[in-house]
Amino acid sequence: MKIIRAKDYNDMSRKAANIISAQVIMKPDSVLGLATGATPVGTYKQLIDWYKKGDIDFSEVTTINLDEYRGLPKTHSQSYWYYMHENFFNHVNIPENKIHLPDGSNLNSEAACEEYEEIIRKAGGIDLQLLGIGTDGHIGFNEPGEAFELLTHCVDLTQSTIDSNQKFFGDEEMPRQAYTMGIKSIMQARKVLMIVNGESKADIIERALFGRVTPEVPASVLQMHPDFTIIGDEAAFSKI
Repeated sequence: MKIIRAKDYNDMSRKAANIISAQVIMKPDSVLGLATGATPVGTYKQLIDWYKKGDIDFSEVTTINLDEYRGLPKTHSQSYWYYMHENFFNHVNIPENKIHLPDGSNLNSEAACEEYEEIIRKAGGIDLQLLGIGTDGHIGFNEPGEAFELLTHCVDLTQSTIDSNQKFFGDEEMPRQAYTMGIKSIMQARKVLMIVNGESKADIIERALFGRVTPEVPASVLQMHPDFTIIGDEAAFSKI
């Protein structure tokens, strides 16, 4: 485990973008596992800036995202497909046919998950997986208590996750399920990079990095990954 301290959110984002850009420069046809949420936005902005300056080329890159809401079409403003295009894909030169997210519009959970695992296999596995972390320790949509050996699967979202994300849907009821890469899928990535910021994450970071490895804290399994780097700001690392 490699722990990198950043001064603040912008410094965290730049340090993470440095690692991702180095991965792409050293291996132009890298398979990048990408994440959504508020935390990666600054990292994506930095990568876009370097792309526009001609410092990085994504033309051979394949991307495989962590998760998607079950039941949302790609065009929905709260789908992760929409998020990724708005915050990253529309601004760089990754070929559209090399962009992959679980198919939320496919309500056949078993088929959707098997199809996604096949996409990962055909891509040759993930070279670098970007992660955030929830205040309960979840990574992707792998909620506390889920078995470590799961591959891509359908999850019932916990009430805390629903309460946290409902605000983004306004008056519309948000989906109660999602497709997510499982812990086993994430652990098979050759490199894992986690980014974390804010005081609200301090307690769970202490538990995830230095507590017992348990499905009750899904991120704790990353203690066992052979190439795991975490970048956090001072507030997130205040208890370690």
